[in-house]
Amino acid sequence: MADMTADVAQMRGSQEKLTTADGKPLKVALAAAQARSKRRAFYLVAPLLFFVLLTFVVPIGQMLHQSVYNPDFVYKTDVTTKETTPIMVNLRNWFDENPRGTEPEEAAYEALAKDLVVLREVKAAGIAGTRINYERSGSRSLFTKSARKAKKLEAPYKEALLDVDDEWADPTVWAAMRNASSAYTMNFYLAAIDKARAVDGSVEAVDEKRKLYVKLFMRTLMLSILITFLTFVLGYPIAHMLATLPLRYSNLLMILVLLPFWTSLLVRTTSWMVLLQSQGVVNDALVGTGLLADENRIQMMYNQIGTIIAMTHILLPFMVLPLYSVMRPINPSYVRAARSLGATSWTAFRRIYFPQTIPGIGAGALLVFILAVGYYITPALVGGADGQLISNLIAFHMTKSLNWSLAAALAGLLLAGILVLYWLYDLLIGIDNLKLG
Repeated sequence: MADMTADVAQMRGSQEKLTTADGKPLKVALAAAQARSKRRAFYLVAPLLFFVLLTFVVPIGQMLHQSVYNPDFVYKTDVTTKETTPIMVNLRNWFDENPRGTEPEEAAYEALAKDLVVLREVKAAGIAGTRINYERSGSRSLFTKSARKAKKLEAPYKEALLDVDDEWADPTVWAAMRNASSAYTMNFYLAAIDKARAVDGSVEAVDEKRKLYVKLFMRTLMLSILITFLTFVLGYPIAHMLATLPLRYSNLLMILVLLPFWTSLLVRTTSWMVLLQSQGVVNDALVGTGLLADENRIQMMYNQIGTIIAMTHILLPFMVLPLYSVMRPINPSYVRAARSLGATSWTAFRRIYFPQTIPGIGAGALLVFILAVGYYITPALVGGADGQLISNLIAFHMTKSLNWSLAAALAGLLLAGILVLYWLYDLLIGIDNLKLG
């Protein structure tokens, strides 16, 4: 045993003494070669990594930060110089000194009056009022009107402000100002799930008439699931036919599958508008054949029917291509062997062929579903009020209401749902089995 240990030690010593042609130890030379290989590989992927970070990771990080950050009630930012000026300082100090639920008295109104003077001087009354307006409608006009008269306000400030507008006595106004007194807040996520903070700070559901976002999330989820199912039902036989036909025929038919990618999405959507409207091609054909009376034309535009039909057609290739990529390598002799052993056609399909296509089904369903939940143009043009999805409301807050924080919060919840979907796919099928082509 001792001799064997000595031999091993001797072998190790001899290996450490091996050198390269230039006299360097072999172990050191191998380590340097591996380091150079790793650096070379990193340099090759560095441009792609930089591109992904710049165009994907950074924007998502900014979006998530925007969803919890809104300084419009705290700072006024100059558009040209980007310099920030603190505003509402006195009122924020009063909020810091007094716990939530404290009844605003003369000191609070005095702090508010002083801050209104500052708002008029820096021309930020509209900005601060808009921030409060996100949580309590009508607040923007309240701030702008009061700021115009701020210099004329005298003690007692409570009576003076109530003379300007008695809405200053509304506890919801003070609760909204307290919520906005910090630049960082989770209130936009609460608003995204139809919740809000009460005057005492507790979380409560908003009024039934204002509940909108959860309904839209559920509609987006259900329509996306339905569209994914319809693309699967329509795409599976198409992919099977393409996979089983001789290559010269399947390549020709594949052009028809890829043809929509050569046409603008806007053109395809407007084409469906021509087909589906009340005086469109489909209704005219049904009336012309006598299947439908002229006064009973089917309403397929500006509702969920139009959204489902148009999006199913547009997203169908994204289901066909992953299925085709999985079906093409399947050896047809497997099904023939099963049938020769006594299995029926249905049994052979169910137990032999279908299980081999599950990775393609999962990949296609994942791709179609993710595209469906974020679709914007098609629901906006053919969906109307009943066919709108959550993406349309995100676009509204980004371009019309300019409530970017709420839009970012809605997008953040949508992103979280997609990540959960990825997790479920990995749990049930496995990301390693993802086959997109």
